[in-house]
Amino acid sequence: MEIALLLAGKITELTLIVLMGVALVKFKLLKSEQSYPLSVISLYLISPSVMIHAFQIDYTPDIASGLWLSLQLAVLFHILLIILGRILKHFFKFDTLEQATLVYTNSGNLIIPLVASIFGPEWVIYTSGFIVVQMLLFWTHLRLLLNGGGRLSWKNLLTNVNILAMLFGVLLFTFQIKLPTVVDGTLATVGSMIGPMAMLVAGMLIASLPLKSVIFSKRLYLIAFMRLILIPLLLLLLLKFSGFTGQSSLLDTVVLISFLATIAPSPATVTQMAVVYGKDAQKSSSIYGVTTLLCIVTMPLMIALYQWVV
Repeated sequence: MEIALLLAGKITELTLIVLMGVALVKFKLLKSEQSYPLSVISLYLISPSVMIHAFQIDYTPDIASGLWLSLQLAVLFHILLIILGRILKHFFKFDTLEQATLVYTNSGNLIIPLVASIFGPEWVIYTSGFIVVQMLLFWTHLRLLLNGGGRLSWKNLLTNVNILAMLFGVLLFTFQIKLPTVVDGTLATVGSMIGPMAMLVAGMLIASLPLKSVIFSKRLYLIAFMRLILIPLLLLLLLKFSGFTGQSSLLDTVVLISFLATIAPSPATVTQMAVVYGKDAQKSSSIYGVTTLLCIVTMPLMIALYQWVV
């Protein structure tokens, strides 16, 4: 219960930053489209800094086993999310964009600051398994889903700055190469901005949504219910009977972090790709906004239920 309360407090802080972003647009100090430069900074500077800094720790067998478990859970969870997305699409006649918002989560921009605040910065490394698997799927499965087929863009995948940063961090960790203190300190300082920056961008995007159509859209609430409640409950049942928990306190925390990543709201990445591939970006933004605001209630509740059940 303590973790759930800490989570609720941190999500409330981030939500207030979202409202600050909304205020910037509503008071005409900035326009929603001016969030683009902030997104670029977050994508090309802040996120890579977080990943590289996270791997600047001493190697231990416990850390290695935690990373391996993180990767295993990431693969398992994403397979299940993709399967659930297809099943729910069939039964509720969702389009591919709605299906994508059920499968993918805001695992980077939201989960990293939450993990750092609740468990400590030394635990951020265990978010890497989920993030790297999702990043690979962004440029493969998600791209094909929204593009309606076509060829995989391996060039985009292999030159993605976040993938490269992750691989560089793993290389440094494997060979225990330590960056100069001033460099690592710079990366840590830049990386600490990931939560506030992401939430400001979210607020600026939400401010441009047609509020009336969002509030009275039953379909949006149906998708939010599935993304934030139904899918987490199904994964919770899986963890209850899977045997992943109860091994050690470290591995139990890794499982909790992985579960936290799966119950997050829909990501802005789906909106960005919707723009690129000519899908309904406004609908995606609406889902992103609604799930981001509702997660302030659903995520702490799911974590409290997790601690009680598992």
